[in-house]
Amino acid sequence: MSHIQTLTKYVGHFVDALWRSGVEQVVISPGSRSTPLALLMTEHPHMKQWVNLDERSAAFFALGLAKESQKPVALVCTSGTAAANYMPAVVEAFYSRVPLILLTADRPHELRDVGAPQAINQIQMYGGFVKWFHEMMLPEANPAALRYVQQQAARAMQQALEGNAGPVHLNFPFREPLTPDFTMENIWSSGESNGEPSLYGTSQLDEQLVSQLAELLASGKKGLLVVGPQEDKALAQAVVRVAKAWQLPVLADPLSQLRSGEHDKDTIIETYDTILKAASVRAQLQPDYIIRFGAMPVSKPYMFLLKENPAVKHIVVENHAGYREPVGMHTQFIYCNPASLCEALAKQPAEKRDTWLPVWQQMNRIACDVLQDDAAQLELTEGTTVQDILQETPADSHVFVGNSMPIRDLDSFFFATDKHVQPWCNRGTNGIDGVVSTALGVAASGKRTTLVIGDLSFYHDMNGLMLGRNYGLDLTIVVINNNGGGIFSFLPQAQEAAHFETLFGTPTNLDFAHAANLYQLPYTLAADRNAFSRALQESYRTKGMHLIEVRTEREANVSWHRGKWQQAERQLLTYLEQHHA
Repeated sequence: MSHIQTLTKYVGHFVDALWRSGVEQVVISPGSRSTPLALLMTEHPHMKQWVNLDERSAAFFALGLAKESQKPVALVCTSGTAAANYMPAVVEAFYSRVPLILLTADRPHELRDVGAPQAINQIQMYGGFVKWFHEMMLPEANPAALRYVQQQAARAMQQALEGNAGPVHLNFPFREPLTPDFTMENIWSSGESNGEPSLYGTSQLDEQLVSQLAELLASGKKGLLVVGPQEDKALAQAVVRVAKAWQLPVLADPLSQLRSGEHDKDTIIETYDTILKAASVRAQLQPDYIIRFGAMPVSKPYMFLLKENPAVKHIVVENHAGYREPVGMHTQFIYCNPASLCEALAKQPAEKRDTWLPVWQQMNRIACDVLQDDAAQLELTEGTTVQDILQETPADSHVFVGNSMPIRDLDSFFFATDKHVQPWCNRGTNGIDGVVSTALGVAASGKRTTLVIGDLSFYHDMNGLMLGRNYGLDLTIVVINNNGGGIFSFLPQAQEAAHFETLFGTPTNLDFAHAANLYQLPYTLAADRNAFSRALQESYRTKGMHLIEVRTEREANVSWHRGKWQQAERQLLTYLEQHHA
């Protein structure tokens, strides 16, 4: 068998086994050394291919695909620094527990460490940010080698999904020539079974554990249920049942999947970030215990509440073993299915008793009234921009927000609604890179998606717009342009007047109409809220990408937000004083 025939069978069997294991999509960045993988992925009858010229953008796009589908997505690139460009998205995938399968082409062993072009050390190049690494053998086509390559495909899928999901890396050394022979028979299989995909059962809840937690809930102490960023759609109904049964407030992060949908929201406290903003209010809301589901919430005031109450009984419920507790508290971790645990607790007999749920519910109403009192205001602010997006976005749609200010405004202004809106954000490492590409990966699901992004984050990932244009993806991009890093204006660095603009404010002075023109996108500069609403509605009526720019001023933005928080603090303190009286 010739070299080309061997290469074709070897890679073909791998690609087919990867698909049979459950990988349905691959993102390919063109290059020479990756030719066998790229062509055989493209020729496979069932694999969906996306081509993205920029490897950094490609990896974040794959991240979005995997986040939305909750299935592993493959990535293919050539050797050298192409693979290094995957690193930011790999790190994000690792910390946000998103399954990616990285397939990097490489020079054969004789061309390594000898000065050959596009040859770098790719062994373990992602270090501890992948769950598993494997250096593939050079292609052979004997039965043992074909079984081997199929087994590695299945194992990659298994490793990506086992426990907490995450990225895995397979490195493929290839010798030239590199072009497969598609006239061959049995490219995908030699008639032998490729094996069956791995199956995962569910663990049984420990009855003693359920009883112990039920005793805590029945103790009459002041408890909080907290749901941080998480993507289990079954958890919302289950948590609400526990909260209703035991009369507990639920502090719901904007990425918790609890603020929108058809479930009961009577116990949901969506404005807890605003409620806890002032230390004077937090001092009157000291809990006895907290049970948290999902990752650490976005809210910094919630973190302050934990730090100010180190003796509180703190329980974190996770699907699989891990350690997400950044405050340094004494914490009990419970590893089980969170929704199943909630269902079991909701069935426990709950006695009628006085709780502090009504206090939280009234505070939530007060905070909502303060935050929403700008209905007649025509001037666009960063907060009203988010409110208007959530008002106008169609039902059953996605909203992707950037980090820094957009996620914090989503936290403040995403009010409970029966309209289902799926919120997304890259909160694994909270970075501002790759946001456009990740949002496009989410939009590739076919659901209308709105991206809310700051000007610096948009600048970081404008390359991602090429793929969105090429594939006609439906994405409304709202760029909140405050000409720099708006989040820093809220931080102590703002007091360093001499160097603030150069090191933190970092104004770009870019006219984003030119970016829209470069990628042939419809563009609107919204002058006020009415114009902004019209631009949103127009984008939702038509296909493709749309770029809407909202210009704000950083110092005015700080004043507007702080005015809201101070108004909320005054009203909350008045209520709490009257309540205790």
